[in-house]
Amino acid sequence: MVVILKEHPNEKQLENLKNWLGSLGLEIHTSTGAKHTILGLVGDTSVVDIDLIKALDIVEEVKRIQEPFKNANRKFHPKDTVVDVGGVKLGGGNFQFIAGPCSVETEAQICSIAQSVKKGGAGFLRGGAFKPRTSPYAFQGLRAEGIRLLLEAKKETGLPIVTELMDLNQLEYFDDIDVIQVGARNMQNFELLKELGHLRKPILIKRGMAGTLQELLMSAEYVMAGGNEQVILCERGIRTYETYTRNTLDLSAVPVLKSMTHLPVVIDPSHATGKAGLVRSMSLAAAAAGADGLMIEVHNDPQHALCDGPQSITPEAFDALAENVRQILPFCQYSYE
Repeated sequence: MVVILKEHPNEKQLENLKNWLGSLGLEIHTSTGAKHTILGLVGDTSVVDIDLIKALDIVEEVKRIQEPFKNANRKFHPKDTVVDVGGVKLGGGNFQFIAGPCSVETEAQICSIAQSVKKGGAGFLRGGAFKPRTSPYAFQGLRAEGIRLLLEAKKETGLPIVTELMDLNQLEYFDDIDVIQVGARNMQNFELLKELGHLRKPILIKRGMAGTLQELLMSAEYVMAGGNEQVILCERGIRTYETYTRNTLDLSAVPVLKSMTHLPVVIDPSHATGKAGLVRSMSLAAAAAGADGLMIEVHNDPQHALCDGPQSITPEAFDALAENVRQILPFCQYSYE
């Protein structure tokens, strides 16, 4: 339920209203916009007398939210959420590139790529230390050593780190990681999501390959219900009958999600297509659709990459892609507030 207040509500009346709602066992989230203040109520709102609230002088309207996701709902929080990682902002008109290799291989490799993508305009460095692979015989990542190498790259470049957590047992290695990624396979690992809700660092959640948009938002709701409101959503392609591309990139997810939620939405064209030659065009399309950022796999030697070489672009290609995206961004910002 949301309570929309009139402009410049009386402070004493507002305090009394909040105290009363709190006494009913409801959690109150306040969102202040240019003209209205919105009180988002979470809990058993059946105990609330809507007519009584509507009769208050400071109240303009009361609405029940029908969707099962509350904290992530734009009706609950009309203003875009901006995730701020040490001054690097994502969302609310702040577009960012998250770039780096699929997997950390050596110190020289990750530090070289980090320097390259930073020069090309990346705001975040991505890289896998713990790798979920379809085959048990494939390279599984350097694990704790990979985390150490990512932090070395951060020391050299200052780029915040985005890397995937696969299991709660690995959480001890993530103390200094800036953004924790929940991969597509873990989108509905609810115990993992609940635990991440207790952290106070951004969580990037990738859409599962068969997940609906509402299911993605419910995954975000698990994290936010625990008190962590720093959530980023990532569309990385879904499983369809098409076999030419690795997955099918659902670009319509961008405007649909932006209308449903206040959370930032980024696109991963690398995993979506599985083909380096398609990454640039899909990146431009994602920016045109209104995405808040792009997650791009970049490798200095894709042909010899230990993981996902065919979908990785070179640092030079990233430079060109980023410049092309920056050229169209001024024409691609849409407001859903």
